[in-house]
Amino acid sequence: MTNLLITGKTQLLGVIGYPVEHSLSPLMHNAALAELGLDFIYLPFPIAPQNLQVAIAGLAAIKVVGFSVTIPHKQAIMPLLSEISPVAQAIGAVNTVTWKNGQWVGTNTDIEGFIAPLQTRYQQNWSQKVAVILGNGGAARAVVAGCHQLGFAEIHVVGRNSQKLEEFRHSWENSPIGDKLQVQTWDDLATLLPHANLLVNTTPVGMYPHVNDSPVQLADMEKISPGAIAYDLIYTPSPTQFLQQAEQQGAITIDGLEMLVQQGVAALKIWLQLETIPVDVMGEALRSHLGL
Repeated sequence: MTNLLITGKTQLLGVIGYPVEHSLSPLMHNAALAELGLDFIYLPFPIAPQNLQVAIAGLAAIKVVGFSVTIPHKQAIMPLLSEISPVAQAIGAVNTVTWKNGQWVGTNTDIEGFIAPLQTRYQQNWSQKVAVILGNGGAARAVVAGCHQLGFAEIHVVGRNSQKLEEFRHSWENSPIGDKLQVQTWDDLATLLPHANLLVNTTPVGMYPHVNDSPVQLADMEKISPGAIAYDLIYTPSPTQFLQQAEQQGAITIDGLEMLVQQGVAALKIWLQLETIPVDVMGEALRSHLGL
């Protein structure tokens, strides 16, 4: 990114999360904005959960055009928005917010981001396949919806808290997804793994700075089938401990980098009202920064 000149006319975009200093979104979005020659800047905003409501009002006051939403605000922000898209309603989580007609409007571009690498790299029939998803937060909801969109035969969600898992399952009961969705506790993971064609980590376990952690014990990971796809939504570090373990067992690995880029592309299209976004520039900025 060169010749970035911030003036009183520069328009603001950003990402809210807590913590947010690890986020690569500013690097990626600012590379795209520079390539497009637009007078915008994308900034990280660390916002603690108890400050969310006042922060959203503050972002409106300083005329922020739009912002991304990451952990832990994807669900908590929903009651603070004036309008929520049907896709975000279905997922029950928001990752992209836009100032429109004097109010905040939320949507979710995570589904597009999640399924993009699976569709582009692996042209296969998912209808006989089994997906196992680790975690049952906001990100997991987008992954469940994405797996359903791809046509998976079975979708298993694994979590630690039985009550939260039951609430998660119950929340999909009135949608077509409910028929394919099963929830299990972490104790069932060892039995599920041999059948998994796709294993997705949606938890923050293994995220920087806890780079030596993995949501799956090595003894359990040894049960994954060679040729299964292990997909970690975390993109820093790259690769995560989870993906390193999976690769040692012969699994195909996907990290969160491509999902991050693709959901970012979808967000920029909304904020900038443009159809063509320099996706290659965004990916290259991230890979270069990470030394990949």
